[in-house]
Amino acid sequence: MSAAGKTDPLRLGFMETMEVEGRGHIGGLLITNQNGRPLEFQCTTPVKPNRTQEILFGDSLRPWLLGELIGCTLLDRVSIKPTLIITSDLNLLELRNHTNIPVACAAEAKSKIAEQGGTLRIGGSILRFHDAHGIDAELLSKQKHLLPDSADISEPLERVREALAETVKTVFAR
Repeated sequence: MSAAGKTDPLRLGFMETMEVEGRGHIGGLLITNQNGRPLEFQCTTPVKPNRTQEILFGDSLRPWLLGELIGCTLLDRVSIKPTLIITSDLNLLELRNHTNIPVACAAEAKSKIAEQGGTLRIGGSILRFHDAHGIDAELLSKQKHLLPDSADISEPLERVREALAETVKTVFAR
């Protein structure tokens, strides 16, 4: 609650990463209001793990690279902090271990992710939260009414992917 006694506005963060051939991974974070209007966008430069990191991190390399390294960098850069971060990549759920902001992975409602503890249905999507932070779904369900029933979670994620692809074309075509 804000000082005036009103509920703070719902700010949604949509985070995606993509691999740039031979250069590593880049990430983007779009902050929107509850109706999907863009408020802020940030993206990273490519991050490529070296061979030693690949060996030492093993199977935990992608969650570390995408969630901790790229995700934390993006979250630090935005001036408007989101209420919730949504992604389509389960590896980005690792970010939740490094922030107090809930992070969820979106899947279509007809996918195999069952609605159970640690999930929340929004529009035609089911949000899956980090296993160690299942309470996030319960807390956010209290703000779910702020989103339209027709909310399309996948559409802003697609905008982030398109913005990253455009950035790659512009920056690396030189």
